[in-house]
Amino acid sequence: MSAEIAKTLIEAAREAARNAHAPYSNFAVGAALLMTDGSIVTGTNFENASYGLSLCAETVAAARANAEGKLREIVAVGIVGGMMRGGIAHGSDPIRPCGRCRQVLNEAAQMGGRDLAVYCAGAEGDAYETHRLSDLLPHAFGPADLGIGG
Repeated sequence: MSAEIAKTLIEAAREAARNAHAPYSNFAVGAALLMTDGSIVTGTNFENASYGLSLCAETVAAARANAEGKLREIVAVGIVGGMMRGGIAHGSDPIRPCGRCRQVLNEAAQMGGRDLAVYCAGAEGDAYETHRLSDLLPHAFGPADLGIGG
């Protein structure tokens, strides 16, 4: 994947993070999924007073992709986040997907038969990290372990 794709996904994720519902953590996260057709599906974190019901940005984006019939079509992911001040996310340190989101993304990746590129950035700045999902979640359990092919 190119730096241009990484920057496009990071900017889409930053735009999504502006809509974060994060009144408890005050930490906004945005995710952007690149699909095989070049379209981008976004998500943002959605917190709930019953914390266990909160949804991460990556999970929301994957659920949106699934609702559009595109879960198997994810090829890359951009993730950004930062502490909110004045309703805007700040911070330049890259964030990475939590364990649950790595597993959710792995499900889609295995179904699509690909190893996703994952671009991680902060809410601000130009710095980002590039990872393979298989490096973030080695020895992953997924559909293939249940005999379900992609």
